[in-house]
Parts: sequence; structure tokens; C-alpha cells
Amino acid sequence: MKTLTFNNGDKIPVLGLGTWKSKPGEVYQAVLWAIEAGYRHIDCAAIYNNEKEVGAALKKAMTDGLVKREDLFVTSKLWNDCHRKEDVKKGFLKSLSDLQLDYVDLYLIHWPISFKKGVGFAENREQYFTYSDVPLSQTWQGMQGLKSEGLTKHIGMSNFNISKLKEVLAIGGDGPEMNQVEMHPFLRQEKLVEFCKSNNILMTAYSPLGSGDRSTSSKKADEPKLFENEIILSIASKYEVNPAAVLIAFSTNRDIAVIPKSVNQERIIQNFHSGNLILDKGDLDQLLQIKDQYRFIDGTFFTGTKSPYTLSDLWESD
Repeated sequence: MKTLTFNNGDKIPVLGLGTWKSKPGEVYQAVLWAIEAGYRHIDCAAIYNNEKEVGAALKKAMTDGLVKREDLFVTSKLWNDCHRKEDVKKGFLKSLSDLQLDYVDLYLIHWPISFKKGVGFAENREQYFTYSDVPLSQTWQGMQGLKSEGLTKHIGMSNFNISKLKEVLAIGGDGPEMNQVEMHPFLRQEKLVEFCKSNNILMTAYSPLGSGDRSTSSKKADEPKLFENEIILSIASKYEVNPAAVLIAFSTNRDIAVIPKSVNQERIIQNFHSGNLILDKGDLDQLLQIKDQYRFIDGTFFTGTKSPYTLSDLWESD
């Protein structure tokens, strides 16, 4: 499996198992199936509310000799209610305990949005902190502390735009090493990709298949469908693979890590093999020129009259 390399020489497998929306009762077996299939990169987060089960699967896999800890790459993420410097380590240690690990390989700030302690999803203005209350510098200094203690090998963020990345880079000291964002042929993120590469920040693509299994309340009736796009279907036919393989290869062929989620054993195996699909330049160029552009995870649940944040705090203006 292809890997990407951090500045210190550590490597991250380009393909990982995503665990967002994997329900307790399903994710344990999915993680074991993934490790058996060859996955060594598992992506987790506190807010997914399944890290205890992921941790149990990781422990069983290591106890049974399926994999050694040093051969696994485990990512977790800091939730929005732990952005104050004094809360960063508390949030991290909860995930570390749930995952039954001594360290994680990568720890990310999940969103550039801050809630008051104990808030799962803010429902009113009183449950939010502003950037004046909790500046990103405070959160990032907490993240740097985790790395300096050896609790995480690498630190970064998720859902950060260029302006927010610049703000963090200006802090000095250990800089961001990863930015995980939604990415697929309908959301190519070309400016953000260029910025991250020019600043030695690796990238991970989430929802590479369009996250069709998310709740209907978060979907729009007229959403475009990646699996019905003629260019994607044509390329899949050419390589005699399913469209999901092309969507996964879209990231791996751009040297971007990708974390498709599945709890189905057959699809977990199919997705893993998709990480080895090499697209020729013409096919990749076609995918990079698809006119339809659409953000499936639009972030509106963090904005509006109830919130001090706007979409410009999340995404690029274009």
C-alpha cells in the first residue's frame, strides 16, 4: 500500500478505514475485518461516539497477533467543547483511554468552532465560545503540548480553510502536519491542496464517496450523485472497477490520503484494493474538470442566528 511521508520521515498509509457513522455494534467487526484485509490506518474521532468499540477491536487485533501497534496508524480528533488550552489534554486523554492506546499517531482539531465544555452539539448562542473567548492559538498551543509530551506523534486539523491555516502557522513552534477535509471530484479543493502542499501539510479526504448514508435531515433533495456521473462511470468501466474505486483513486493518485467508511466486509476489501488503482493522466484530468461542484457536508449546522460563526470561518470564499 502506498504511503505518504511526514516531515520527520514517519509514514501514513494513503488508504484508511473511516469510522464516522459506523454504529456501535457494527464498528468493532468492521475494524477487525479491515485489519484482516490489510488496512493499517484507522481514522477515529471522539464525537463519533464509537471509540470504545474501536479500541476494543484494536486491542483484540493486537492481542491475537493480527497486527503490532507500531504497524498501525491511528488518528483521533479533538471535539469542539475542548478548545480551551486546559481542556485539550482532557479531551485527548478520554479518546486515548477509549482507544486503549498509549499514544495516537495523529491528533486533529476537528473543527475551527468552539463550544462550552460538555456541549455535544451547540443549540443556542450561549453554548458557543467565540474566537475572542478561545482563540485558535490557545487550542493549538494545547495540541503542541500533546506532541511535546509524546502523547501523539503528529498534530493537525480538520475542516480548516487557508486563512485559518495561516493563523495557526503564524503561531510558530510545531506547525500543522495534516488537514482533513471533504474531497471528491465534485469538491476538488484545488486552492487548498496547493496551499497545503506548499506548506508541507499533508491532506486526508473524508466523504470521498459522497456520504450518502448520512441522515436525511442533513441532505438536500437536489444533491448531485457521484455514482451517477457519466465521467466517473466511464472511467470505472474502462478499468473494470466499481465507481467507488475511481472515487478512492481520485485522492490516492493526487497523493492525498483517503478514508472511505464501510461496515460491510466485501466493500471494506474492495475499497482496500482500490488504493492500488493507478489512473492515467487523461482520466485524472477528466475528474479534475468535472463541472458539477458540491459540498455534501456544508457546515450550516454550525452557523446561523444561533451561532457567532459564519461559513467563511469554515470554507474558502470560492
